[in-house]
Amino acid sequence: MNILDMTLQRSFPTVMVPRNEPVAEMQSAGERLLIAENGVFLEIRRSWISLVRQVAQFLVPTAVPYGRMVESTKLHFDRVPPDLIGQFAAMARMAHPNETGAWILWSPTTLAFRLAPVGILSHDGDSLDYEPPAVLGDELLVVDCHSHGRHPAGFSPKDDKDDRHDVKMALVVGNCDRAKPSIAARLCAKGIFEETERVPMAWYEAVWAAESV
Repeated sequence: MNILDMTLQRSFPTVMVPRNEPVAEMQSAGERLLIAENGVFLEIRRSWISLVRQVAQFLVPTAVPYGRMVESTKLHFDRVPPDLIGQFAAMARMAHPNETGAWILWSPTTLAFRLAPVGILSHDGDSLDYEPPAVLGDELLVVDCHSHGRHPAGFSPKDDKDDRHDVKMALVVGNCDRAKPSIAARLCAKGIFEETERVPMAWYEAVWAAESV
């Protein structure tokens, strides 16, 4: 096999799910495909999250001699601190009517979270061009935050394109000119986008508290 293909397949392997025992968990950060009796699944592991999502089904009832898989999500920390969401909301309020952004980073060694503003190259009421913030030690991006100025919170086709290769949570704070801004949040996992139907109330409370200061 071509050396380039061998390298690619080692970095993103395909595993046949055993029928008589659970598939072995990934031991390090990365991605792989799982071929199961009930379809094709994408497994992703990071220090802060492990997840499995179905990405394809079989079009014909071929007898596949492998075990079944189910989708799963496991966070390796308790929760994102709501006060960091509130701090970002305060940043969004100050930047209004322009957009702004920040990352919420987490260290698997210290278990500490930190809000790190992005380096803004240009911004206005409809766009944001920025450089990622400096990452310290083993910090990882957990939540990618940006604001929408006076516009409602939500995710655009440009956001989909920008987030296609990432594994993170994304947060948008909109309607920053109002007493109670809008919020949108979603999980981004290598092109899989799962918008949160119910943003945690603690996040809303933190945002509203930030706006009342």
